Amino acid sequence: MTEPRGPAPTVDVVILLPGDRVVLVERRFPPPGWALPGGFVEYGETLEAAAVREAREETGLEVRLLDLVGCYSDPRRDPRRHTVSTAYLGAAAGEPVGGDDAAQARAFGWDELPPLAFDHAEILADARRLLLAGARRRP
Repeated sequence: MTEPRGPAPTVDVVILLPGDRVVLVERRFPPPGWALPGGFVEYGETLEAAAVREAREETGLEVRLLDLVGCYSDPRRDPRRHTVSTAYLGAAAGEPVGGDDAAQARAFGWDELPPLAFDHAEILADARRLLLAGARRRP
């Protein structure tokens, strides 16, 4: 029997740093551009564990997840293949350093975000609305 074909699960993390800054990574591989830290969920891994792992690999930061931003499933969101992303709001301290498939990692103020890859502008807008509405803080 053939395995059913479906979208690949991914995660993205909106990492908040002190000073009302958010962390973005410049992608090392195509598609080019700035993006939220994130990536593919590994077999046997929870979404939350994948989000923390991807954030650490791409930014060097230990992230504490605070809230769920949402799920994003437009088949056109990633030009490489159909993905479904679960996006989280997280917090960290320190300065990001690019690693793994991130050429660099940098913190930006909300009013100075560069053009973004994928649907990450939409995810950031949703995260901003969540924050302004008083995002739940997980212990």
